[in-house]
This record gives sequence, structure tokens and C-alpha cells, in this order.
Amino acid sequence: MVFRLIIGMFFFSVGVFAQDNFVKHKISKGENLSVIAKKYGVKVKEISDANPNASKILKLNSVLLIPNKNTAKVKTKSEPKSDVVASTSPNSHEVAAKETLWGISKKYNVSVDDLKKANPLLETEGLKIGQQITIPSNSSDIALLNEKPREKQPEAVSTDVELYREVKPKETKYGISKEYGISVAELERQNPSIKGKVPVGYLLKIRVSKEKADAIQSAKVIEDSQNAAVTSPVQIAQTAEIKKDSTFVRLSSGSHSELIDQLIANATENIGVRYRSGGTTRAGFDCSGLMICTFNNFDIKLPRSSIEQSRVGTKVTTDEAQKGDLIFFRTNGRRHINHVGMIVEVADGEIKFVHSSTHGGVMISSTKEPYYTRAFSQVNRVLE
Repeated sequence: MVFRLIIGMFFFSVGVFAQDNFVKHKISKGENLSVIAKKYGVKVKEISDANPNASKILKLNSVLLIPNKNTAKVKTKSEPKSDVVASTSPNSHEVAAKETLWGISKKYNVSVDDLKKANPLLETEGLKIGQQITIPSNSSDIALLNEKPREKQPEAVSTDVELYREVKPKETKYGISKEYGISVAELERQNPSIKGKVPVGYLLKIRVSKEKADAIQSAKVIEDSQNAAVTSPVQIAQTAEIKKDSTFVRLSSGSHSELIDQLIANATENIGVRYRSGGTTRAGFDCSGLMICTFNNFDIKLPRSSIEQSRVGTKVTTDEAQKGDLIFFRTNGRRHINHVGMIVEVADGEIKFVHSSTHGGVMISSTKEPYYTRAFSQVNRVLE
């Protein structure tokens, strides 16, 4: 009887001892022996030796015995990892698997000797997983942990302005991007649908800073203000009468031919001036800008665009065309009028006109040229 009691106590103590030396681990999805060994700070062979009957292929939810090198608490998968102090006390640290005194000292910017002084048992017992050790309060990292987080600075509000720009004939991405102070790559990024050569008439969206947009607008205002200084206006327009419906300008007898000759002389003085989109001064003209500037010098106001100018005055046939009439075109296959010039000579069915061309600036061209023969639209008389 006594013998049986001794045997029973022996197996009980062995069981208790075995439980103290092993931790049960339930296998989760995606785990293997390497992952589990790393988690508990043991070797794969130690797990294999502790589980000689386990299958080589781990089964989900099966249980493995893990050698427990320390009796301290081992972190489980469900516990959140922490790179900072695990204890509620700001001056303590919970030891994780494979941590060393040297690593902890570097984390908290203290010396190993200071850690040992603050934790005397480290000299005799060493580190244990799950152990709470005291961190000396002079640690700079502890101060950082207690420091209030800096408030996030509000992001700067964009002041960019979106402008619209119609592509003119012969214009390139490079020229347009240079005009607005951006790169070709930025122009393409803002307009991803344009590939290769940019099509004529395409309406580009160009986003620039408010300062740049204001500078562009200011430049246009300055150009407009310089119109009067281009040439000295002739005071012959005092005899002109503009009808209330603005369809044409009626001249008193004797002044008609003289005014037309001076209009032509004024326009042709600009021959050689470069083409400039939106330009209305000798710094550069577009087609309607040349007409506006020329007529404005004689106190005759015209609308800004060529298509609007085509609605002023009365239409006449090419056989009736005279000097001083406006001549209109639909260039590059456009469906609506987009180009204007002023007739300077009519002879033998040929009409010569002064205009600002995108490829040559202010020049005199002829309706006999195939390009303008195909593009011709109409002739309007604005002076009668």
C-alpha cells in the first residue's frame, strides 16, 4: 500500500514537473515549426524532441508541447506586440523572447550597468521572458514617451488657377508650355488625352499659380493700353457715323477712299511683326487683333474675335469686293470662321489682303494661293 502511494506521488510530481517545463500551443492557420520556434525562443529540434509522436505535417488546431525555458509568462499570438514599455508604468519594460540587456539598453539609451543597478536580480538570475524590469528614469526615450504628440500642421491651401487655352495652327506643346511657365511633361500630365502632336482647336486646361495667372492677365492689359501708341491716329474718323445696330460705318462723301487708304497704310506698316495668340500690339498680333488695332487707331471699334467680326457690316460677293473690306476664312478644315484679313488690292479676280498669319506674322497674301482658295468663306463691308 505504501509502495503504491510512493509510486503515485512520483508520477504526480513528474506530471507537475512536465507541466512546468512545457507550454501547450494550439496550431493556427499558416504556422509551421520555424514560426512557432521563433515565437517561443526555442529551436525547431527542441519542439520536435518534445513531440516525438507528432505528425511531420502540422494539423490545424492540434496541440504541441513547447519547451518552457522560463516559468515566466510567455506572450501568445493574440497579445499585441509592442516596441515600447509594456507595463502601465512608464519606467518599466517587459522582456520579450530573444531580448538581451544590451539590446534593451540601446532601446532606452541607458547603459547595461545602469540597468543592472536598477534591477539587482539581473546579476544572478539574468533576463526571463515576460519579466518586468525597471528602466532608469534618466532615459531620454522615457521622456519622449511622456511627451505630448505635436499637433499636425494644416496643409497649405492650393491657390492654383485653371485657365483654358485654344490651340492655334502651327503651335507646339513646347511653345504653349513655355508661354505658361510649365514643362511639356506637366502640360501632358494636366491634359492626359493629348498624345503626339496637339490638335488645332483643342481646348487645353492649364493649371498655374495665381501669381502666374495674374501676371498673364496684367500683360494683356498692358498690351491693350499700348494700342494708342502703336501709330498716331488720323483725325479723319470724325466724319464717320456708326449706325446704332453696329452693322457698318457710314462715311461722309469725300472721306471714304482717303480713310480706306490710311487704314491700309496703317495695317501694312506692321508687316514683319510676329504672330502672337491674343496679341493686339506691335509686340505681336493675332489675325483679329491686327484688325482691332488698325481700326481702333481711327476710332472705329470692332469685336474681339474673327467670327464676331464676320457678323459686322454687310456681306458682299467676291466680284463686289473692294479695298478696306474684311475677308474671312475657315482654315485647317474648321467648320466656323477662324481667320480674318483686310483687302488691300482687287485685280483680275485676285484679292490680296493683309493679315497676321501663324506661320509668318503680318504679311500680304492672295486668294490665288491654294490654301486660301480652299479656306475662303466670305467678304464683309464695314465701311460705306
